Amino acid sequence: MVYEWIAGLIQKGLETQLIEPEDKIYVRNQVMHLLGLESFTENVEYPADDMIPDLLDKLVNYAVDHHIIEDVLDEKEILSANIMNCFTARPSVVNEIFNNKYEVSPKSATDYFYSLSKNNNYIQMNRIRKNSSYQTDTPYGKLEITINLSKPEKDPKQIEREKEMKKTIHYPNCLLCVENEGYNGRLGHPARANLRIIDIPLLGENWYFQYSPYVYYNEHSILLSEEHRDMKIDKLTFERLLTFTEKFPHYFIGSNADLPIVGGSILSHDHYQAGNYQFAMAEAEKAFPFTLNNHPEVDAAVLKWPMSAIRLHGYKINKLVDAADYILRTWREYSDEQADILAYTNGKSHNTITPIARNRKDHIELDLVLRNNRTSPEHPLGIFHPHEDVHHIKKENIGLIEVMGLAVLPPRLKGELSEIKNYLLDKSSHVTDYHQDWANQLKENYGTLTDNETAETILQKELGKKFIKVLEDASVYKDRPAFERFIKTLNK
Repeated sequence: MVYEWIAGLIQKGLETQLIEPEDKIYVRNQVMHLLGLESFTENVEYPADDMIPDLLDKLVNYAVDHHIIEDVLDEKEILSANIMNCFTARPSVVNEIFNNKYEVSPKSATDYFYSLSKNNNYIQMNRIRKNSSYQTDTPYGKLEITINLSKPEKDPKQIEREKEMKKTIHYPNCLLCVENEGYNGRLGHPARANLRIIDIPLLGENWYFQYSPYVYYNEHSILLSEEHRDMKIDKLTFERLLTFTEKFPHYFIGSNADLPIVGGSILSHDHYQAGNYQFAMAEAEKAFPFTLNNHPEVDAAVLKWPMSAIRLHGYKINKLVDAADYILRTWREYSDEQADILAYTNGKSHNTITPIARNRKDHIELDLVLRNNRTSPEHPLGIFHPHEDVHHIKKENIGLIEVMGLAVLPPRLKGELSEIKNYLLDKSSHVTDYHQDWANQLKENYGTLTDNETAETILQKELGKKFIKVLEDASVYKDRPAFERFIKTLNK
């Protein structure tokens, strides 16, 4: 059977244009070597229905069964990536094809690269389809809820190995470094043999473009600095984001904030996230417009959004950059004790911004979400962070993706929500302690339910309400007068 699976994988490689017919023997020999095979049976029939991920799983299981690798997550991931590396062109070739297609259109280039990254299994679509996702109607538009089930859980053997590992290796420095391209992987560091990245020069620096292996939305991509340096929001950030949208007008691009608590999960490497996707925030209405006296060429408005967001609208990159930089510099130093906002405590800076850029064809747009990471005895994880009453749903930092209206929730919730649904249906259930008050409240509001579909709809709606509360907790302004005090400061 192993020969049939290899033949099937080669056929799929041809169908998806990962390889050309002239590559067949070369690729077959490379895969044979990885699987410890010294010869190949000719004229084997390949399974027509299996897709690349299915065939890969079968080959990896073959390697485990024949003791070529151990039955450990990292070893299986490394072998899988190395097999697909045999089907993936070298970085220079991928970049050349991308650039040639870019001459046709930016979308042709990204379509090619996205297909490559899916077909060579760097983006593991079979796993991503496991995610539980839906949209929910809210006063702010259709927000999205995703329970992240795509990332494989570490098995006990893997965890034990990592505990026993004595040697500390600092190559690559982090998961976002350019040195990950083609990296074999090791215990505790994922396999990246089949990763390819595209060189995207920006403002005299080398930046690199790749797709996220666990895409949360269409063409979820990462733009990363060649230099391993800390995240930083400054004037150059705004210029890079808007310049990127000029190069790729069908993509939005944004950045996590650059401070702990309000930033994303990786603050040690300067990077942005982009994609060909329309989040609810992009469609947010204006709550009220205002004038920036020093920047009359730029239209400004506060958004009707659960977080404190300013939208800048204009026609020239330099004008938007100057206006955004002015708002950032003012916000960095701004305090309003009445609103619990302090720019500094003990010399530590608290104010920053989460920016998002878009090209609207007839104009360009920059959203600036005001953030503050101060803590207090009442809110030790952050005053403008999900509060304790929603920690049973979301306790982690609110990063760029959540800011734009997509909740990425932990995998534990899948089973826990199922138990809450059983509770509402008056079936046997084991509701987790930290959900019990919420479950009781739902039962009080809706009574005992009899229909499974109704219970599911109610849970989805109520989970959406929790997500709105999460975002409102992270908002620095809870009312318009407080926001207007900041705007008044901008126009002094």
